[in-house]
Amino acid sequence: MDNYKKLFLSFGYAFRGIYYALKYERNMRIHFTCMAYMYSFLLIYDFFKVSAVEFAIIFLANALVTALELVNTAVERSVDLASAEHTEKGKVAKDTAAGAVLIAAIFAVLVGIAILGQPEAFKAMYAYYTDKPIMFVIFVLSIIPASLFIFKGFGKSSKGDNSSDKTV
Repeated sequence: MDNYKKLFLSFGYAFRGIYYALKYERNMRIHFTCMAYMYSFLLIYDFFKVSAVEFAIIFLANALVTALELVNTAVERSVDLASAEHTEKGKVAKDTAAGAVLIAAIFAVLVGIAILGQPEAFKAMYAYYTDKPIMFVIFVLSIIPASLFIFKGFGKSSKGDNSSDKTV
């Protein structure tokens, strides 16, 4: 029974790490916001024709970006914990971890372009919003809370925990 408790605790720790990154890492909030918009267009509307394999590829690309963002956060916090000084080795560790996220994000965008670059889908989307201008207004207005989430975050108790905004 003790093994089950440890297992459930490990999931709790993992979710706490994800929550931390969403709370303090602007780039993680950007990734999640972009994914929320993309998945809403893919799952709510039928503009895009996406096969199961293509969905799997999109899921993998998104998982890679968000997982690397979590690793980047772990590297940044570990470097900060190891030394209060700004060192060249610490800078290299942080920069290369950030570079890994950037490469994954660029390729995720390319995956999205390759799979979702469907002119017919964009024509259907245009026709939908032309026929239902209130839906277009709702979409545009949704950008306000999305932007606030990205740039302000949520529940930030102290700026001091957000050391990723500091330059090494």
